[in-house]
Amino acid sequence: MNNADSIITGLQKGQGITTGTCAQAATKGACIMLANQKIVNEVEVKTPSGVKLNLGLVDQKIGENFAECAVIKNSGEEPDVTNGAKIFVKVRLSKKEGVIIKGAGGVGRITKPGLAVGVGEWAINPVPRKMILKEASRFLPDDKGLEVTVSVPGGKELAGRTYNPKLGIMGGISIIGTTGIVEPKSLDAYRASLALELNVLKAQGHNKAVLVLGYVGERYSKETLKLKSDSIIKIGDHVGFMLRQCAKKRVKEVLLIGHIGKLIKVASGQFNTHCSFGDNRVSSIARYVKLYGANKKTIEDVLNATTAEATVEILRKVGLAKIFEKIAQDVSAKAREFVNYKIKIDCIVLSLNGKVLGSS
Repeated sequence: MNNADSIITGLQKGQGITTGTCAQAATKGACIMLANQKIVNEVEVKTPSGVKLNLGLVDQKIGENFAECAVIKNSGEEPDVTNGAKIFVKVRLSKKEGVIIKGAGGVGRITKPGLAVGVGEWAINPVPRKMILKEASRFLPDDKGLEVTVSVPGGKELAGRTYNPKLGIMGGISIIGTTGIVEPKSLDAYRASLALELNVLKAQGHNKAVLVLGYVGERYSKETLKLKSDSIIKIGDHVGFMLRQCAKKRVKEVLLIGHIGKLIKVASGQFNTHCSFGDNRVSSIARYVKLYGANKKTIEDVLNATTAEATVEILRKVGLAKIFEKIAQDVSAKAREFVNYKIKIDCIVLSLNGKVLGSS
């Protein structure tokens, strides 16, 4: 079975699956095989976004106290370095009750703060970890537990071609994915779909557009602001494109919502937030810190942070969290200038856990 065959049903054209969904499906397959002592060739899983997929399993093994299988990563029309990699899961009976999730060869470990997972932990992000736990918990035997181990042959070599080493994720790739689905990002098609969403919003009589840059902003919009999906447009990195579209279509108000790591770029005048257009997140925050008269140690701590998220705790501890309020104000100011002041633009800057850091 090749990676194109590993997905049986459930995806739309061009879509792929995350390493998190691979691990979720392999966990379910291994649990079923351990429970029934029979080889399973495919499983159905429900992704975090609610999409049901049937995924093929490969390299199945069954022992007296364990079962193991893999799912082949398929990145869809936008192949990344993990495309074609095998995401293995071994499920073993344990004397300790409950489910233990850990990594092994090819899965990285966190060595620096500021990420979604703590220092010293395996690089299995919270959403995939939750989905793995959900699948394994259904098969917990009485008075025993299950040890779930995720591994990726060749993962260490693959990670060298990613940002993982720079971020302090060492020894392998990350098991990630907030929705479970990899969306195709052909630029023209993607932007056309965003413009179409705005057309629909306007056709429904809305004169205010809520533009979220990713999952963090989307979740905040739905859970905290109680907005419906059809009133939110997830724009990814394409801030400038969508602001121009809003101006063109005479939208009166825009609310930008996103993570500090993206919005600090907008505050610095970068309106495509993809890393290929520049990655000055930490240095940009450091400039604000200098403007607020912080001492040399604080400035150095910020400059040494691995991510924008890591600066949040640094600045909170020294009483400079108000800097994020200024960043939010500057995002609004830069965005209004970008559209020649034709639109009222507000901004909400969030941390990774959805906490409001600043607003304008």
